[in-house]
Formats: sequence, structure tokens, C-alpha cells
Amino acid sequence: QVQLVEAVQAGGSLRLSCSASDYSFSSSCMGWFRRVSEEEKREGVAVVDPDGNTHYTESVKGRFTISRDNANNTLYLQMNSLKPEDTAIYYCAAERNGIGYYSGLGGEVCGPKAFGYWGQGTQVTVAS
Repeated sequence: QVQLVEAVQAGGSLRLSCSASDYSFSSSCMGWFRRVSEEEKREGVAVVDPDGNTHYTESVKGRFTISRDNANNTLYLQMNSLKPEDTAIYYCAAERNGIGYYSGLGGEVCGPKAFGYWGQGTQVTVAS
């Protein structure tokens, strides 16, 4: 059973991490999604393909960085210069054969992939 477990490292910025198990991590697209509330749809924030190519939603470009450590099956999201509008629940996501949500972020490799495995979600709140 695929498991994605998220963790947070706080400081001036935030770094989210996601450890994957029982999953072909190194050969798969991975991503981060977010949603403001349970009633809102999930928004693709950033994705990274197996070769390390990345794509971001416009509002986080230059502030967030997605990266992956294939040796340790771990995905990261470094979040700098956080803004109140970044407040949301953040989810780690892994591609799943045609099942799940599309990121909408483009990219030749990850653009067509559906993300159907999810972490437990991490609440990020940025005060105004």
C-alpha cells in the first residue's frame, strides 16, 4: 500500500517533506497540491518529473522550490517569502495510473499524469 507521510520544518520559511514507501518513487512524477478548505478543489502548486524538471503555479514562482531525493524516496517543498494567500492545506501527491487529479501545471512528462496517491495534508497558515 502506497504511503505518503508529510512533515514540516519551520523557521523563517517552511519546508515540507514527504516520504514515500511501497512506491516506485524515482520513476514517477511527484507534486504538491493545496486547497483552502475541504469545500475547495485542490490546486496544483508544483510538480517534478523523474529527471528533476519542475513546474509551478504562477503565484509561487520564485518563492517555492520543489525537489526530490530519489535515494531516500523523499519529496520536498521549500516555501520562502510566504504570503497570507498561501494559507491552505498542502498535500504531497504521487502519480497513479489515470486515477486522480491533474495538476494543470503543464510539462511534457507530468502534464498528462493524474495524481492519485496523497499524503495526510499539512495545514500552513500565514498571518497577515
